[in-house]
Amino acid sequence: MDPSVSNLEICNLAYIGNLEQLKNQILADKSLAFKKDQDDRTALHWSCSAGRTEIVQFLLDLGASVDDRDDAQWTPLHIASSAGHEEIVRALIKKQAQLNSANQNGCTPLHYAASKNRYEIAELLLENGANPNATDNLNSTPLHRAAAKGNIRLISLLLKHRASTNIQDSEGNTPLHLACDEERADEAKLLVKHGASIYIDNKEKKTPLQMAKGGLGPVLRRMTEER
Repeated sequence: MDPSVSNLEICNLAYIGNLEQLKNQILADKSLAFKKDQDDRTALHWSCSAGRTEIVQFLLDLGASVDDRDDAQWTPLHIASSAGHEEIVRALIKKQAQLNSANQNGCTPLHYAASKNRYEIAELLLENGANPNATDNLNSTPLHRAAAKGNIRLISLLLKHRASTNIQDSEGNTPLHLACDEERADEAKLLVKHGASIYIDNKEKKTPLQMAKGGLGPVLRRMTEER
């Protein structure tokens, strides 16, 4: 692993996981725990990126700022959620990390957990108050992300936490449009079961019903009529 991710030695130590050397430097100069590098990242950002749980905990115990943003507005929680580091996500939440912070793309940590199928992390975020209906800069919700990727367990989890099925993204697509377009039959049926409309037009004037392929359309219509 290339240790030179940063122009600050303390950030490189955090990334490669050299706890002893990092401890020695920070105990000699506490300000290093808060110092930002060329990407506006702190040692906490970099230890979250590499999954260095012990270093994360050491920095948090020292009082490192849990919600610092880098130059793309990513917080440590964005990074840990996207990278799939569950124990670090848990530690950040315990320190009251903001669950619904949006980065420069408008994405919350839950958007990344949903699109990357990080089920346990999404569950942690939702159980602690993450907004299942947060929209990014393209008006896409975590449910849009999960539906497009076919992450059916995550779709089910989001629905359990009252994710809305009929929010339209910037192209006018609902999560059901995306599931039908990708021929994800089980996901589409689950969405319809939870109230997704088969009749909403997107910007191309297409409904999910029109986008459904094979025998899926009649199944979705029947499910809708039986609701």
